[in-house]
Amino acid sequence: MAIQKHELPILEYDASPSAVIQPDHERLAMRLPERAVFAFLGEAVDDYAKAHGAKIAGKFVSITKEYPVYLLETDGKQIALMQAPVGAPAAVQILDWLIAYGARKILSCGSCGALTDLEENRFFIPARALRDEGTSYHYLPPERFVNIPKAARAAIRKVLERRGLPFSEITTWTTDGFFRETAQMVEYRRQEGCAVVEMECSALAACAQFRGATFGELLYTADTLADAAHYDERDWGANSINLALELCLEAIKEL
Repeated sequence: MAIQKHELPILEYDASPSAVIQPDHERLAMRLPERAVFAFLGEAVDDYAKAHGAKIAGKFVSITKEYPVYLLETDGKQIALMQAPVGAPAAVQILDWLIAYGARKILSCGSCGALTDLEENRFFIPARALRDEGTSYHYLPPERFVNIPKAARAAIRKVLERRGLPFSEITTWTTDGFFRETAQMVEYRRQEGCAVVEMECSALAACAQFRGATFGELLYTADTLADAAHYDERDWGANSINLALELCLEAIKEL
């Protein structure tokens, strides 16, 4: 299969399913359950795993740190739980690894920045993500957006409705450039219909789609870029961290 070539390297694409280094190249003696929660919630993930007696199935070893993948059992269902690193390339590398070892239904949760006048700690379900990062272009041909599967969105929606928590389904802007979210670009993305901004959703969705897995994400608002002249980090959505993890673990059982 020929490479789709382009003057700009980021827009070149090779649809070949094989690569020089495959995600399971280590050939670990590990088989993960089909359901996994991959959470951008820092140490809250490890704390939850320890508090609930989770077993460690294996570890993703990087030069930065080791990321344990935990095994939980709830309501007769086995669930893999893992901390996700910030940034699309790092997060997708681990997601691809999780999929290679058995995960087929994956939900993520994490914070996002508000692009419009949205209160802190409000929940959102991305229906599609604008691909303003580089990683997704190695998994899917160039397009402006990637859609999030309906089944994953429905599972998250069911839990939020059951809990009586307000939420919206939105378009998110995924970008690699945290310090390049300029005032003009923020306004441009707002005009395109993006309500929030984060750094991984489009890349994770692209990886899962390429591998034939189902992916969805639950976001909560942290900082706000709604007023470009008065950026406000607020409290980084701290009140939502533990709740977001609980909701995601509930939702994965619905998928």
